Amino acid sequence: MDDDVMSPDVHHDPTPGLIPVPHGPATGDEALQLPFGVTPDPDHEKAIFAYLTHPDDIYTKDGTYWADLPLRERIAFVNKVQNEEAKQELKAIGRMMKKDPLSPVSWYFRNAVLPGAGLGLEGYVLFSIGNIEPLFKATWPQCWGKHATECSSNWIAAVTYLEVIGIMVGQLVVGVIGDWIGRRWGLIQDAAIMFVGLLMLTASWGLTLQGWVICYAWSLFFYGFGVGGEYPITATSSMENSVSSGKLSTRNDRLHRGRKVTTAFLMQGWGQLINQALLIILLLIFHGGGGGPPYGLATVQWTFRLSFAIPAIGTLWLVYYRTYKMPHASRQLIAAKKKSNVTGYDYDSLAMTTKHFGGRLLATAGCWFCNDVFFYGNKLFQSQFISVISGPSSSVMTGWIWNLYNVIISLVGYYLASLLMDNRFYGRKMMQQIGFLMCFIMFVVPAFKLEYYTSPAGIKSFQAMYFLSSFFNQFGPNSVTFLVAGEVFPTPIRASAHGFSACCGKAGALLASVLYNYIDTQTKFYVVPWFGLAGMALTWMFLPDTTGLDLKEQERRWSYIRAGKPDDYHGIAIHPMHLSLWERLRGVGKNYNPELDHKQKIEDMREEWAGKERMRREKEVNGQNTMGDDLEQDDFNDQVHHYFRNTADQGMFVNDGSPGPSNYSRSRNNSSAPPFASGANSKEVTEEKIRPESPSTTQGPSSTRPVSEKEQ
Repeated sequence: MDDDVMSPDVHHDPTPGLIPVPHGPATGDEALQLPFGVTPDPDHEKAIFAYLTHPDDIYTKDGTYWADLPLRERIAFVNKVQNEEAKQELKAIGRMMKKDPLSPVSWYFRNAVLPGAGLGLEGYVLFSIGNIEPLFKATWPQCWGKHATECSSNWIAAVTYLEVIGIMVGQLVVGVIGDWIGRRWGLIQDAAIMFVGLLMLTASWGLTLQGWVICYAWSLFFYGFGVGGEYPITATSSMENSVSSGKLSTRNDRLHRGRKVTTAFLMQGWGQLINQALLIILLLIFHGGGGGPPYGLATVQWTFRLSFAIPAIGTLWLVYYRTYKMPHASRQLIAAKKKSNVTGYDYDSLAMTTKHFGGRLLATAGCWFCNDVFFYGNKLFQSQFISVISGPSSSVMTGWIWNLYNVIISLVGYYLASLLMDNRFYGRKMMQQIGFLMCFIMFVVPAFKLEYYTSPAGIKSFQAMYFLSSFFNQFGPNSVTFLVAGEVFPTPIRASAHGFSACCGKAGALLASVLYNYIDTQTKFYVVPWFGLAGMALTWMFLPDTTGLDLKEQERRWSYIRAGKPDDYHGIAIHPMHLSLWERLRGVGKNYNPELDHKQKIEDMREEWAGKERMRREKEVNGQNTMGDDLEQDDFNDQVHHYFRNTADQGMFVNDGSPGPSNYSRSRNNSSAPPFASGANSKEVTEEKIRPESPSTTQGPSSTRPVSEKEQ
């Protein structure tokens, strides 16, 4: 390489296609200024666009997609990319700790705890309902006992039913609101509803025990509505934020989107753990240091009311944070609607989603349904082995301690799922299939020898299967369903599809809670395992594997579907690796063609660039400032801008045919530059449209490592 190229002080041409972040190509000065009107050599076209069309984390140097490589080469390529990424992240963590030993903790708090705070509070409160029920049974047998005298058994059952129904309604309604009004409004609304719901639960009262139970049940319904909305809103905003938070974010999206969403979701497990630990501490405090019965009324009242009041404080802070610290949560949705010329709810996208992605909807909704039957079925083990291992006990503390162990094991499953969710040889689909299979095995084995496994001789094996079913439920369908229910659908309808899938999941929970009241334990073990087998079959047939596929490429495919031209798309979103078996059988992947797709990408980017240039110049002519707005949010380096300028069709954006100098380049060097020097006024700006669904393919490289606060 020429010495001048290596010198930062001597002007030189940048290497074609190279865009080092964050400062752009190294040229010896701020930006390369090609002479206007000179067409770049066509032989350099592929090199110029290589960082956009063939990013090095999914393409080899010769332009082959990783999934098209022979198996041995594919393994070597993927391992190389993932190992290099892991090394970079470890180095980044080391640099952060060198500057500040606690900076990784603050990074984790910002990137995992805050996005998942709503789900953490949801997990805390919802599992608190089940955790305090044994305390209510021990204190008020006249209501929660088998032979209740003061309370209607229907209202006692309604405590669970209304909670689940409230969640289902919230999932459906807030899912639609998230796609209609916006993600930000849904986030704020959910936090506010949960805060009021917690106040209602803390202050629930009645003149009689029956009156209190009714108040308690309806308070759970109200709170459940807010909880239900957390599912679609948190999932969609987490994954879209990873794309829209920076210009060069698609590499991070491909390599770490699953981890980003799952680390938010696993806060649900931390909520369960904190709730169980806090209930144990509160009972010990108000019960004189002991955990055994009898339990005084004051003890129970203080314990359960404080367990609801404490998270209310955190929820109030969440309302503040989402209101004032998340102003751009809806940016990705706004951009998608703008491309489709839609202002309200996108009913056309809803219809097209059911037509083109009906199999995916069946997979996400059906698998979530099967998973929640298992999730509630896991409780079947606990009561059986506790009575054998610990002996007959009327203390609620015994069950709480065992549940604490189970939650800790579940958290291990959550974290392992987060680590392997983006692994291209394991990933979403394989993780969900293995998780369902293992849950099936853990339930079907004791089902046909229940008497042996619940005896002292087999109880240790029974207990192991209980903990393993908890582990594989989290390291499998429970984590995967939350992620894929959003990412396999397009932006305009993502929250609605996620909310519908989650609602179907809670229908499985409702089925389990109702069914288990009418069948004995042996029959429960006969029924539950087959939902695992059904979930595995649905995953195998209908669920695509989106591991390693960035959302922008999926949106690019959607733009062709939205324009009524699905067969004109030839990109990697229809690669057989990223399609379900059902989609492959229907011939969805027949149009995959890397060569045609490369040409398409460049033309799609040209249309995107021209549209932004047109809008930018309209603003300049009208005296509006374009610095810092969405027009500046693209991944095009100077070479791409100049290439498009110098190869633009005449009249593409102004009537006199002169494209004029790019404002993008001028804005880097002179923020106060005047409007483009072509003599055009606002009347001369053409009204001709590039097709409304102009696909976006801005896929730039991105640093995916954790960054310190100073670097940010």
